[in-house]
Amino acid sequence: MTDDFTDRLLARWQDARPDIEVGDLQVTARLARIGPLLARRQEAVFERFGLSRGEVGMLSALRTAGPPHRLSPTRLGQGLMLSSAGVTSRLDRLERRGFVERLPDPEDRRGVIVELTDAGLEVVDAAVAANSISDRQLMDRFDPHELEVLEVLLRKLLGGLETP
Repeated sequence: MTDDFTDRLLARWQDARPDIEVGDLQVTARLARIGPLLARRQEAVFERFGLSRGEVGMLSALRTAGPPHRLSPTRLGQGLMLSSAGVTSRLDRLERRGFVERLPDPEDRRGVIVELTDAGLEVVDAAVAANSISDRQLMDRFDPHELEVLEVLLRKLLGGLETP
């Protein structure tokens, strides 16, 4: 394999500070670069549907909640790690486009429930299917065994970062 950006960066660090162990950065630096690159790739896919990654995340939360595809704004915010202002902003954009509807909460007359509309269901299904194809094309560079090992290793690493 040829040297990549991370190899060159870490070599410069090794020259500048040979006392610092940079071996683990071979993994963490690459993972840090992969996240934004994947995000850009997803944004490009979702843009074709007039959606952002955040909007797809919100629509996906409603879609995977199962019929009738309803959640409270509080539950949406918790699942997506958004503030109430962030939830409101996304909901406003999605509601204007007819992808979600706010309904009175039958259990709390002061509250609302967010429901995925038929148009929202259609667009999120199409966007996620398109992203799945994009991901498949990216993962085609791995054989099935490599993918299995990569999944196990990433799951183990993520388990050390996420709180239960």
